Amino acid sequence: MQIRFLGAAREVTGSCFLVDTGRMRFAVDCGMHQGGREAGPRNRAFPDFDPAGLDFALVTHAHLDHCGLLPVLSARAPALPVYTTRATADLLPVMLLDSAHIQARDKTHATRHPAPPPLFDAADVERAMRRVSGVPYGVEFRPHPDARVRFLDAGHILGSAIAEVRVRDGGRERRVVFSGDLGQPARPIVRDPEMVAQADVLLVESTYGDRLHKSMDETLRELVGAIGDTLSRRRGNLVVPAFALGRAQELLILLYELCERGELDGLNVFVDSPLARQATAVTFAHLESLDPVVRRFAEALRRRRLPYRLRFTRTPEESMAINKIRSGALIIAASGMCEAGRVRHHLRHNLGREECGVLFTGFQAGGTLGRRLVDGARTVRLFGETIPVRARLHTLGGLSAHADQRALLAWLGGFRRPPSRTFVVHGEESAALAFAGAVGSTLGWDVNVPSRGESVDC
Repeated sequence: MQIRFLGAAREVTGSCFLVDTGRMRFAVDCGMHQGGREAGPRNRAFPDFDPAGLDFALVTHAHLDHCGLLPVLSARAPALPVYTTRATADLLPVMLLDSAHIQARDKTHATRHPAPPPLFDAADVERAMRRVSGVPYGVEFRPHPDARVRFLDAGHILGSAIAEVRVRDGGRERRVVFSGDLGQPARPIVRDPEMVAQADVLLVESTYGDRLHKSMDETLRELVGAIGDTLSRRRGNLVVPAFALGRAQELLILLYELCERGELDGLNVFVDSPLARQATAVTFAHLESLDPVVRRFAEALRRRRLPYRLRFTRTPEESMAINKIRSGALIIAASGMCEAGRVRHHLRHNLGREECGVLFTGFQAGGTLGRRLVDGARTVRLFGETIPVRARLHTLGGLSAHADQRALLAWLGGFRRPPSRTFVVHGEESAALAFAGAVGSTLGWDVNVPSRGESVDC
């Protein structure tokens, strides 16, 4: 059996792994590359293998760095069956149609001519969705006579999965486990990641494999502090770049709990992201998979009994009206890394104002605008303008949807014995190498950190 690491190898985007047993070939994830100058060319070069030879594909969850090139893959292999969880199957069209819309808009407003064409359009998304099947957690299915697959809850976002694949390889069955993105335990909305008892071959993520998150109590104190500092003391607006799927819903739940406990009051919250609005609707359609607090929030929202003022914008005009507000607005907008979407307009209107604030709540990949801001950029370019960075920047490291080093090691500790081969993936090179070292020193496992494009015989 050979595994080829086509993305998310010593990097956090473009997740894609190709497995070839000689009798069967399948892909796990087909993610979009995000951030940096290489992202566009690499997305346009996908796939650098023959998709017609694939027997099936698995998608671990609906974040674009794991599913964003599915329409491209499906266009090259129209009959390819794709399997994912039920919630992810509902989220995929929402996420991918939004991506198609952004690509079309970016081409229209491009300053470089000729602008590269969009990777896919809405018709491509619709065709791809016809081949997607949603499978419940824990239910084994056979996408090929030589494969048995089961999805386990990864606790990362709604629908996120660990993929456990039992492969018939040379007359014996081998268990290959793909962690997908693992969540941090004891976080709101989603359940904790499920433990896995055994694997012959394991691919494990390492996004935060080199660090520890702050406790939730400390993170909530920082959240209350950032809101109070910006809205009450400095009397500005607080812009919160947030991933439309997962982080936006988590923030709304946390604000609900903090207001219920009396730690916050009088909030004027805007969710300025059509994608976040749609993702929230899908989230509430899967309450059976989520924590009880989400059900309480959904009921309060339905009855219009929330302890803060909440508005989801629907039109560009409603979005532009927010920028006329000079103080008191808590603006949650996508994208989480500030690479696209309406958040860039809100940054344009608020970054240069020292009474305002920007609250980062998630990972900022290298090469993104969010990363440049977190790293201390004094000016940034937005819509052809040079914008000074005068707003106060806040970072909540403890709100990540990714497991930290301690949680990752605890998850690995659930295996009865070490896998024969373990590969550390989905982490920037320094994080992946640090986590590999921690696995070796703590658990005594022999691990490998593959490079992009590398093929390994297992």
